[in-house]
Amino acid sequence: MSAAYIFDVEGTLIDCVADILRCWRETLVAFGAPVPTFELQRLSGMDGDEMLATLVPSLDEPARKKILTAQGERYRAVYLPRVRAFPGERALFTAIKSHGGRIALATDCESDELKRYRSLMNVDDLIDAIACGDEVSSGKPDPALVELALHHLGSSSAASATMIGDTPFDAQAARSAGATAWGTLTGGHARSSLIDVGCSGVVASVGDFARFFQREKPLVSTASRHR
Repeated sequence: MSAAYIFDVEGTLIDCVADILRCWRETLVAFGAPVPTFELQRLSGMDGDEMLATLVPSLDEPARKKILTAQGERYRAVYLPRVRAFPGERALFTAIKSHGGRIALATDCESDELKRYRSLMNVDDLIDAIACGDEVSSGKPDPALVELALHHLGSSSAASATMIGDTPFDAQAARSAGATAWGTLTGGHARSSLIDVGCSGVVASVGDFARFFQREKPLVSTASRHR
């Protein structure tokens, strides 16, 4: 058992990856810089500015900022109202709390988006701390969000914390911060990709981790089992 569990939100607790990718695709087309969906998927979960610099290296910083702003506005107007939470989250959070664990959110999204997500998850009374994207200068895989979540939790050290996310960039951020990494397949990344960057456990969806805390079944997948 870890003392603290830090959760990514988009793609991990909220079913929104397909919508985010669609929004990125539409926004980039509108700016005359189309990128195939599979390329967007490959870097899904990476800091937005870093992703743009990787996918469209010809864009300078001001152009990237304009695209980032437009993508955010399109997402909030068109896609945010229709996203949903994944099932089983409250049962998982309750199981963690029953074992004495503390819970934090560490998400690259903006605070207004997080407000919408929290209204869908129905776990506010179980959350001890939140680190949001507008509080740090760089998103994942930079460890700043994980470190900020740990800071907000107070007494929890990285060595006693586990980060749960749906992308390799969540795992990289966790490992860089000194925390354990677990992964879910709901972000569209391959199980092997999550294991290769350090996830010690991978499940289909976040609610499946509740079985580990309830001690009914072992963790459903580990690096040694799936190499």
